[in-house]
Amino acid sequence: MTSYAINRLLLMIPTLLGVAILVFIMMRMLPGDIVELKLLAEGGQVSEEALEAERKKLGLDKPMWLQFVDWMVGLVTLDFGKSLWTERPVVDEIASRIELSVQVAVMATTLAVAIAIPLGTLSALFKDTWLDYAIRVFSIAGLAVPSFWLGMLLILALLLNFNWIPPLTFTPIYEDPVRNLSQLIWPAMAVGYRYSAVATRMMRSSILEVLKEDYIRTARAKGVFERMVIARHAMKNAMLPVITVIGLEFGFLIGGLVVTEQVFNLNGLGKLFVETVTRGDYTMVQALVMLIAVIFVLINFVVDMLYGVFDPRVRLGSSR
Repeated sequence: MTSYAINRLLLMIPTLLGVAILVFIMMRMLPGDIVELKLLAEGGQVSEEALEAERKKLGLDKPMWLQFVDWMVGLVTLDFGKSLWTERPVVDEIASRIELSVQVAVMATTLAVAIAIPLGTLSALFKDTWLDYAIRVFSIAGLAVPSFWLGMLLILALLLNFNWIPPLTFTPIYEDPVRNLSQLIWPAMAVGYRYSAVATRMMRSSILEVLKEDYIRTARAKGVFERMVIARHAMKNAMLPVITVIGLEFGFLIGGLVVTEQVFNLNGLGKLFVETVTRGDYTMVQALVMLIAVIFVLINFVVDMLYGVFDPRVRLGSSR
């Protein structure tokens, strides 16, 4: 298992290096000049000397290869530089928003897993019954309903029925848990519903596929209790594709809730991503892309480790 984990960790290095090179080159290929956008946004007049001075201040006067070297050195030392737009440290800009985004993602994932695993299992065990049809309708509705639209319905329902709306200002959970949850539980529910629909359908399909395997028929032929067959044999093997879906969806939630954040007035990473791309803020976009890439790589690593836990053939095969 140790060699299996080391191999997966070593694979992260070329992946992240490739992402770093791509995002650096792509940002420089975009049309527009961040300095002109920043200084001439209000339609004012700025001399060419002032523009050049600002480029020198931001380090944009250096050759591209030297900018890349400086950026890579900053990545290694965890110094992401300063935002070209606000001139604040990139780490501070991200740190002020990542707590909110991570909490929503964790809450939505917890809700989705709590719903998807039991419902998907029940749907498979009671295939083609009224319970199966009801769960399938529930999951299909979750796939069809956009999370931001469901969020708007939740806000309208709270406003019309209780004359109350969630707080507009984010409060960390360690400062005021009640106020924190009263704001973030609603976007977590809106996003978690769709999330659970995807995982439910995957869980149902996996259970149905596993129940056709020879070892399930063998266990039943030996007289093993049906509950034991499902719990110890079927579900353990059916969880592998479900774990993959859960991991990928969690990575998406960290920076992909742009519209949902707008609906609930959340100042998270998704909103920051849109703002920085619109402004052409190279350093901020590069840092955000690398952050999302690191999160996805770490999630894939955790999923690979869970594969080894649920299926010994994975870790045994890797050690040969």
